[in-house]
Amino acid sequence: MKWNRPLILASKSPRRSQLLSQAGFEFSIQTKDTEESYPAQLPPQQVPTFLAEKKAMACQAFLQKETILIAADTIVIQEGLIYEKPKDRADAIRILTTLSGKMHEVITGVCLLSKDKQMVFAGQSNVFFASISAAEIEYYVDTYQPYDKAGAYAIQEWIGLCKITKIEGTYANIMGLPVDLVYKNLMEHFLK
Repeated sequence: MKWNRPLILASKSPRRSQLLSQAGFEFSIQTKDTEESYPAQLPPQQVPTFLAEKKAMACQAFLQKETILIAADTIVIQEGLIYEKPKDRADAIRILTTLSGKMHEVITGVCLLSKDKQMVFAGQSNVFFASISAAEIEYYVDTYQPYDKAGAYAIQEWIGLCKITKIEGTYANIMGLPVDLVYKNLMEHFLK
């Protein structure tokens, strides 16, 4: 979509770029490496919005008069524990073994930032996994190498096609950006 204001996606995620492009947004990508740390006492559900805001603030130098910046962060939570990007093969196997046969939450925090306005919000989806055998987990990790993905998986790959039995919430949110909420908030608060 062509807006009267330029959009910047402050993310290196090819999935976020793909989602915005598929939704018809025109945007540029400008990023700054930001440490994804957060206070230990922060409730897990608040971590993605905290990190999205932190990423947006790190990129605020990119803002021009009319620019709107979009920053996001996605986490996986199961039983109150956060499952971030796996450190290595063993960690990816451990995470997927834990998620197997259970429901987990995928929360994506988003920060929309301009020179004169800031909005922070989150999308939440519940994902139900079928049981995944050890051999299937090893196959997935070795074939798809999901080391850059929260929860050690991508919904658009084998695991999403073969092992997710149900989702509550949006597919796009699980991929990494609640495009419906981004669109709604841009239209209602930035592009009127």
